[in-house]
Amino acid sequence: MNIVLFGGPGSGKGTQSEKLIEKYGLHHISTGEVLREHIRKETDLGKIAKSYIDEGQLIPDDLMIQILDSVLEEAKDKPGVIFDGFPRTIPQAEALNKLLEKRGKELHAVVGLEVPDDELVKRMINRGKMTGRADDNEDTIKKRLNVYHKQTSPLKDHYKKQNKYISIDGNKEIEHIFDTIVKELENKK
Repeated sequence: MNIVLFGGPGSGKGTQSEKLIEKYGLHHISTGEVLREHIRKETDLGKIAKSYIDEGQLIPDDLMIQILDSVLEEAKDKPGVIFDGFPRTIPQAEALNKLLEKRGKELHAVVGLEVPDDELVKRMINRGKMTGRADDNEDTIKKRLNVYHKQTSPLKDHYKKQNKYISIDGNKEIEHIFDTIVKELENKK
């Protein structure tokens, strides 16, 4: 089972990913975590990525595809993968399909965590206070939400047309959200 977790920054993708990994034994691919690791290690990719992230922009597709290809190779023995934070654009979605097809796999479902923007801003400001993440400040958050709505929202329609999109109210209790996701995924099998 290969799943994309979809939602605005701060929508709970990381939390739900952990729960899905525990239940299904999936390999977690968080593009945000992968990029932060490169930034922390000050790799060439990390330096390039940091310049985009600091401006609230998305990383160029070709860089993300290179990273994903190597991460998918590491996960080849797992029962599936959960993509957290990718794809964010239709070209990325098409590239992801090609990467999976190359390995004889497919995307089973796209879980969309729907949370109002004002709640996302609150969550991310709180997360920034707790974790010290520099990109969790109000100006950058608003830029990220604008980028998200402009570039990522079209993915909903893209995946709805393929009957893969599952809309989940992400403004509920964590366990309620998880139970709803599991029920919907079981219906997709």
